[in-house]
Amino acid sequence: MPVFREMMRKKSALPEEECAEILKKELRGVLSVRGDDGYPYGMPLNHYYEEEDGCLYFHSGPAGHKIDAIRRCGKASFCVYDGGFRREGEWALNIRSVIVFGRIEIVEDRERVYEIARRLCRKFTDDEEYIEREVRAHGARTFMFRLVPEHMTGRIVHEE
Repeated sequence: MPVFREMMRKKSALPEEECAEILKKELRGVLSVRGDDGYPYGMPLNHYYEEEDGCLYFHSGPAGHKIDAIRRCGKASFCVYDGGFRREGEWALNIRSVIVFGRIEIVEDRERVYEIARRLCRKFTDDEEYIEREVRAHGARTFMFRLVPEHMTGRIVHEE
């Protein structure tokens, strides 16, 4: 198991349960992989956090820069942050963020792909007819992958 750095400002650390809530609630984050010629490649993606297995799921088309990078090297990080909040009488935002480090695995089981696609859609709409129509229309071509966490940190930053 790799060794990850400890947080420097431990007073700002968030408990694991709060990190999980942020991952469930927020709609998008940035997945970073090792891109062409070793350059970092970060892309905004929507995601689904599965509490049962603790993994983050993403969908994509079957080809492109992201897929090439994932196939070359499965190591990745995913960063999510909320919209922030202000404490009464303060101008500065308090922003909570989570970074997950891990390895990407391709989801091969088509029924699992369809189920995760439905769950991901439900983060955006409760229109079941629309969701089923989308899964029927695009499910067979959907590339699904998951980030299996090896290390996760969360923190709150007071921006002043």
